[in-house]
Amino acid sequence: MGIATVSRFTRRKNHPGSGPDRPKQESKASTADADEREMKRQPPVNNQEQDLRQENAMLRGLLQTLGRDASYNQEVMARFQARELTLLSAGDLVKLLERLTDGMRSSFTLDGIRLMLLDPFFVIRDLLATNSDADDRLMRNIELCTDVRATRARFNDLHAPWLGPWEDQLHFPLFGRRLGGSVALLPLRQADGLAGFLCLGSRDRQRFQTGQAADFLGHLAGVAAVCLENAVNRERLRLAGLTDSLTGLYNRRHLQHRLEQEVTRARRYGQPLSCLFVDADHFKRINDIHGHAAGDQVLTALAQRLRARLRTSDLPTRYGGEEFAVLLPQTDADNARNLAQEICTGIAAEPITLDTGEQARITVSIGVAAVPAGDTRSPREAGEALLHAADQAVYEAKQAGRNRVVCAQSGN
Repeated sequence: MGIATVSRFTRRKNHPGSGPDRPKQESKASTADADEREMKRQPPVNNQEQDLRQENAMLRGLLQTLGRDASYNQEVMARFQARELTLLSAGDLVKLLERLTDGMRSSFTLDGIRLMLLDPFFVIRDLLATNSDADDRLMRNIELCTDVRATRARFNDLHAPWLGPWEDQLHFPLFGRRLGGSVALLPLRQADGLAGFLCLGSRDRQRFQTGQAADFLGHLAGVAAVCLENAVNRERLRLAGLTDSLTGLYNRRHLQHRLEQEVTRARRYGQPLSCLFVDADHFKRINDIHGHAAGDQVLTALAQRLRARLRTSDLPTRYGGEEFAVLLPQTDADNARNLAQEICTGIAAEPITLDTGEQARITVSIGVAAVPAGDTRSPREAGEALLHAADQAVYEAKQAGRNRVVCAQSGN
């Protein structure tokens, strides 16, 4: 027994491949063989397929970016279209100017805006003067430029929108204050040339950048220019029946229309309102000596001299024949009398040169009246009383010797 046991132990030790250790080695060998066979069955890595996957991933990212950009551009386009429709629907010149300034600032969240309109012949100024809604609040962002050459010289581009960083020397005079960000300067071009500029300002330096696409801004400027031209033409047609064809001043009909409005406005804001009646002395002699054509020239010259001494807010009219009436808002009786004396003295001191080369000397008599403080009459009655008082005062001036100023009694 002892020998047999030893011999079995000895055989187990001398033959390691037999007995309990053999299954472990066979298992490792079979696993290695299986891995090798699996590797042989898998295709080799395809570099072209990997490149395609990367390219697809890149394209998906690009499409997402383009989708976001398209959505943003759609929003921008919708905002521009809404603003353009607002401009197109403006009923008159004043409403259009409001929508080009305050409306534009609010719609596009701007820090500054300035509308500069070329007006060398005072056409727009005169049109606005006839509209009681054209107040200082409207005009704070609008500049009417009579010097066309100097205005054009202030801008970099007269044909297309200019976008770029704020430059103090160039842009501070345009906006009247320092923004320090970026600006967009849009020329307003009409069929017959340049009408002005719409200047947009932002404190954000990235808002308007050089090289940035300006298609929407250019289209907006084109719509604004067309709307401006149409609004001015409509106003001119409206005023054709309210102006005197000879002198270019407003006629009596327009004075009657504005009189009640001005009385109402003066009362609402607690401001004075005065009136001048200006009558050419011995005008019949001009016609008798020089002819009726010369008389027309004298009336035209008197109208021009009146306008040269008046403010934009004043309302000069040809009341009838050789008589003119001037409404003076925000002017008390003392200041109205001083203005009347200046007009009277200036006209007497400078003869009028006729087309024939002859000189015609002319003087005027002026009556001054003001709406009394605390007047309780209706605006219509107070306005009619104001005209009557000024008319009576000019009659007294003529009776007193002409070429003088007479003030109506207070309370008339």
